[in-house]
Amino acid sequence: MSQSASPPEQSKPPGTKKKGRSLPPKLIIQLGKFVWTTLWHQMMAKLAPRSPSGEYIRPSSQFRNLIGNEGKTPYPAVAGRYKLYVGLGCPWAHRTLVVRVLKGLEDAIAVTLVSPSPIEGGWVFNQPEEGCRTLAELYELAEPGYSRRCTVPVLWDTETKTIVNNESSEIIVILNAAFNEFAQYAALDLYPEELRGAIDPWNEKIYHAVNNGVYRCGFAQSQEAYNTVFNELFATLDEIDAALETSRYLCGDRVTLSDVRLFTTLFRFDVVYYGLFKCNRRRIQDYKNLGAYLRDLYQLPGVADTCNLEAVKQDYYGNLFPLNPGGIIPAGPDITNLLEPHGRGEKEDGGRRTEDGGDVQLNHGKY
Repeated sequence: MSQSASPPEQSKPPGTKKKGRSLPPKLIIQLGKFVWTTLWHQMMAKLAPRSPSGEYIRPSSQFRNLIGNEGKTPYPAVAGRYKLYVGLGCPWAHRTLVVRVLKGLEDAIAVTLVSPSPIEGGWVFNQPEEGCRTLAELYELAEPGYSRRCTVPVLWDTETKTIVNNESSEIIVILNAAFNEFAQYAALDLYPEELRGAIDPWNEKIYHAVNNGVYRCGFAQSQEAYNTVFNELFATLDEIDAALETSRYLCGDRVTLSDVRLFTTLFRFDVVYYGLFKCNRRRIQDYKNLGAYLRDLYQLPGVADTCNLEAVKQDYYGNLFPLNPGGIIPAGPDITNLLEPHGRGEKEDGGRRTEDGGDVQLNHGKY
């Protein structure tokens, strides 16, 4: 008697694994977390040096020469001799652009842009400069064998082919005073002698807790380090907001270098630092005075032209891989509020005047 054939085994869809051969989801999660955390710390160690407690430590700048005609420096103040290399996303480089435009030094000091390159791992020139394709090559030209960070801004001497200064806090002092002979607004003094007793303490506080504070939050590699810096950052912002209740600017009724140094961080705060750097207790626009103060500074003649929001987002979200591994760049936010009246009175800065709001245009920077 014949036996009926057994039915053929049904084939499983392609890619289907037999039950029991895959790793448990919990193990996959644990393994993935371990691998990513290990790689993250290694990448952060390259991106951001840290202390044993996990706090970010910013390396110091190496080129610290001055410019002047007093015989104390080999770099005399000559129009057309010096050039600024800047990245539009960088808040430290942005300072120099703001002072340059406020002083009216556009014809005396040229600007060349560099762009961040995730492939090169640093700044690159859109067109070769001094025979260099990258900023690292320019640093090598200035100092053969140079092996430290290659940062912007760079104040470059086109005559001696070297870096005069790469410390932004010193470059803005140079731009404020050394080139008055060529400045369109020489009467504007952003660092007046009589206010330095107020300016210097603000500069120190703002640098440590705000300018560098946002980076110390974003680059923190331990929860304890992050919590400490986070609280310090917002305590300082609260203090500044309170001071602006009774003062137009940080040091009275005139713009100083303290305002410039704070402005470039505030401009980026809600766009970048609030989310990407986890500085999210409060946005600048949510403060009683800081939001209007930011609008006030943004609407100063020429300042909006130095602000390029798209470059800022591309720089941070597109290039800080350890903080944004997906590389997705946010579409927002809407910053048209920067054009709203600030209500902090008529602008006056060394003879340059414009009514509240003026004729400022919202743009992506002219550079």
